[in-house]
Amino acid sequence: MASKMLVFCGSDDPYKAFPPFMLGMGALANEMELTMFFTMTGLNIIRKGGAEQIELPGAPKTLGEFIALAQEGKAKMIACSAAFPIVGMDENDLIEGVECGGVATFVAAAEESEVVLTFC
Repeated sequence: MASKMLVFCGSDDPYKAFPPFMLGMGALANEMELTMFFTMTGLNIIRKGGAEQIELPGAPKTLGEFIALAQEGKAKMIACSAAFPIVGMDENDLIEGVECGGVATFVAAAEESEVVLTFC
């Protein structure tokens, strides 16, 4: 069974939005299962059109490219539905391929993961 990595993505600040994907690509390259949990302003990363607005000069790829690679690598992306009202969005605002979940979803994934990283 593959090792699992869970990454908590809690910010759309470029210096906090890009590292989860950079480290996540490393996990996928090492045949780990990757789950990414997005909450608070981190939800803007997976909001339709949101990734295109978050740029980090010098980054090896755009957030859109990282998202596509993560999805190709079968990473599971989960949006925290409890934070939707805080950031003024709902399930219809999410890019394709993102699941919805809450605190219990995150806690269950954390219990199953060997590596848990947070970026907020």
